[in-house]
Amino acid sequence: MNYKHLFYFWHVAESGHLTQTAQKLHVSQSALSAQIKQLEEWFGTPLFERQGRQLVLTEAGYIARQYASRIFHEGESLIKQLKHGQTSDDVVIRIGHASTMSRNFVEAFINDLVHQQKVNYRLHSMTPDQLFNELANHQIDIALANTNVRGSDKQLWQSRLLARQPVSVIGPVGRDIERLTSEALVGQNWVLPPENMPLRSAFDMLSAEYNWQPRVLAEADDMAMLRLLARDTGALAVIPDVVVRDELTGGQLKRYLTLPNVFEHFYAITLKRPFEHPMVAQLLQRFG
Repeated sequence: MNYKHLFYFWHVAESGHLTQTAQKLHVSQSALSAQIKQLEEWFGTPLFERQGRQLVLTEAGYIARQYASRIFHEGESLIKQLKHGQTSDDVVIRIGHASTMSRNFVEAFINDLVHQQKVNYRLHSMTPDQLFNELANHQIDIALANTNVRGSDKQLWQSRLLARQPVSVIGPVGRDIERLTSEALVGQNWVLPPENMPLRSAFDMLSAEYNWQPRVLAEADDMAMLRLLARDTGALAVIPDVVVRDELTGGQLKRYLTLPNVFEHFYAITLKRPFEHPMVAQLLQRFG
């Protein structure tokens, strides 16, 4: 095997674009393509498959990239140590999370990484569709989501329920709300998740059952925005406690009711791979 071929493959695997990589490495696109083709012939298996204008790693390509990353990062460490007297054992883990998730929960999930000096973690917020696409294309190592995903013949997902958080009626201090039948709930202003989210469906069912007749001031599918609206509008909100943890602790908001049998679920999703990122296993250990 020619390590120059592997070096070119590694750069294309990182970017997913042949033209951009050729420009970066100052070689022609045809020469770069030929180098990768020779490497694939040597391995006896394709490393990429083309999807539109983008090159997507095959499973063999993913494995090759993992090894190539270690090989060339070790080479960089060798240069740093021998030429500059520096050492580096840093590990990088890329974590994607749905933009709709509680930032407090994401922060709690990565808590172990915060205290490890040799671990570099990269957080990426995106839509659920983007999240699963990035995971399928090996651009992130693990995905955090508040909706589950099912496997298929093409993509074999591994999904683990990390936690389920109770959902409460949250609002400004001073409301006379003690039970689901409280008159103070009737005709109130609310900030809510949109109608396509499970939490909203649960709220709508309870609202109809107890005749709350809500006035919906705003809707937000982003938990961070829902938190701000709950804090600043003076309206009631249906939201997991963890989202407004700081406001509850500081007395800016109050939890009035915990909704019966309504939960926000948090999942960790990975792809079934021959080689699991070591930090993924460590992070998931806490959740049994």
